[in-house]
Amino acid sequence: MSTGSDQDSGDLHRDDAYELDRKAVAAILYAVDVQDKDQLTQLMEPLHAADIADLLEQINAHDRALLIQLYGREFDGEILTELEESVREEVLPILSPQVLAEAVRDLETDDVVDLVEDLEEPQQEAILEVLEDVDRVAVEQSLSYPENSAGRLMQREVVMAPEHWNVGKTIDFLRETDDLPEQFYHVVLIDPRMKPIGNVTLGKLMGARREVPLVDLQEEVFQIIPADQDEEDVAYAFNQYHLISAPVVDADDRLVGVITIDDAMVVLDEEHEEDILRLAGVGESALSDSVGETSKKRLPWLGVNLFTAICASLVISQFEATISELVSLAILMPIVASMGGNAGTQSLTVAVRALATKDLTGSNVWRVIRRELMVGLLNGLCFATVLGVVGMLWFESAMLGAVIGTALVFNMIIAGFAGTVVPVTLDKLGIDPALASGTFVTTTTDVMGFFIFLGLASKVLL
Repeated sequence: MSTGSDQDSGDLHRDDAYELDRKAVAAILYAVDVQDKDQLTQLMEPLHAADIADLLEQINAHDRALLIQLYGREFDGEILTELEESVREEVLPILSPQVLAEAVRDLETDDVVDLVEDLEEPQQEAILEVLEDVDRVAVEQSLSYPENSAGRLMQREVVMAPEHWNVGKTIDFLRETDDLPEQFYHVVLIDPRMKPIGNVTLGKLMGARREVPLVDLQEEVFQIIPADQDEEDVAYAFNQYHLISAPVVDADDRLVGVITIDDAMVVLDEEHEEDILRLAGVGESALSDSVGETSKKRLPWLGVNLFTAICASLVISQFEATISELVSLAILMPIVASMGGNAGTQSLTVAVRALATKDLTGSNVWRVIRRELMVGLLNGLCFATVLGVVGMLWFESAMLGAVIGTALVFNMIIAGFAGTVVPVTLDKLGIDPALASGTFVTTTTDVMGFFIFLGLASKVLL
């Protein structure tokens, strides 16, 4: 049976996607415009914190400030954790100290760390000052770990039990404890030195008899995460071993925190998003960025692309006489470069993704390279046949068709090779392959495509 809240929530979203309905957004903005706090609260109440964050990111800065001020004490800390970093920096100064204090105190330590780690020092202090002393110390300890490490990602609230306890003693302990985390999935077993030795799921704990020792209920898959481990490797471990949560240890192997699957999946999602943006040469970008910020982020790689385009033009200039005698070459040569560029991008995307998931390693790299070479050859022959016929019929020259077909085959093979070797090489050199590979691959296919096509034409057709 559906409730009124369920109905309202459905009205605020489109039926076919988890997106805010434009009519609902308009109603919220109207309530802000007329300063109707009761109506605003009623409209916002069914929304999840992530939906409210989306709303704040979609509206302009003026409406955003008015909405936050009118919403007042209803503002929830979860909203801050869902906001994009640039928008969050705008929102924090708008919140009153009382609202900020109430919003932040209800968050787990990992969420507070995520909230403050990218802020300027004055904004960090404003948030840390409203925390309880115990929570502030925990957050500051987490901030002492390297950026993008497991220590920053973990939450300090851990449910643990000595290895010699049984089910009954553990359940009694959980019932008597007042400061349990809002959500947890495991009870971590520890030895006398505070070293984690196993996990017991809540399902097994609640389903076993009281006298059963906890060690008899341990999960078979158990991964310990060092606090200084890179968060990208942490996310890979969660995805690879299907973890729900994992204990985090310090340099002495003592339990200091726990990472849960929701935080690990956020990292995995961010890594995927980052790879996509970097492959396009736009870096870390958001729709809420200003014109100046967006332009600044895109200019460097556009400049690199301009340089590579000049390199390709220099190759073309070496065959100026050939092109002047056969104008048809100028018409056809972009096809060779374009097909090679697209084929290279296909190989590049597969290779970068495989490197990120650790599927492409030193043990199988040559097999992958041979596969891409054969794919390039096969696809090249298919399209060379089509393009050769087109060239022959269009310009009534069988030799021209043969030249462009041959050039296409070679460039497709080169594209497959470059699309795999370039990201692997950059990865070995410690350079992010998602960021730099695209420029090198497209430059290779453009330069080689023009050189092979025009070089063959000058030897065969003149």
